[in-house]
Amino acid sequence: MYDHIGLRVADLDAATRFYTAVLAPLGYVLCSSGDDYAGFGPKGEPALWLHLNKGRKADGAHIAFRAGNHDAVKAFHSEGLKSGGRDNGGAGPRKDYSPTYYAAFLIDPDGNNVEAVCV
Repeated sequence: MYDHIGLRVADLDAATRFYTAVLAPLGYVLCSSGDDYAGFGPKGEPALWLHLNKGRKADGAHIAFRAGNHDAVKAFHSEGLKSGGRDNGGAGPRKDYSPTYYAAFLIDPDGNNVEAVCV
C-alpha cells in the first residue's frame, strides 16, 4: 500500500536492465526514463523510481513486489540472476512467514534486497 518508492542507484543503466528483467514476469514495465531516472510500474503508472546517485552509495533497502502466481515468482528470480542480481533465496515456500507465503529474493546491482511474493 504505497504510492511510489524511490531508490538511489550507482549505475542507472545496470539498474534499469535489472528491473526491466525482474519486473516483466510480474506485469510491470519501464514507463518513464531520462538521463538520471527511470520509472517502473503498470503501463503509464510508474511507482518504482530509480534515481542516479552521484554521491555515496546508499545503504540497501528491501522491496517486495506482489506476484500473481508461483511461476511469476520463479521467473522473477531467474531473470534477476541473468540480469546482474545475486541470489538471496530461491523461489519457494516461506512457511515461517505464513502458511501460503511463496517468495524469491535477489540482491540488485546496488545492494537492495528485492523480493517477489505470492500469497
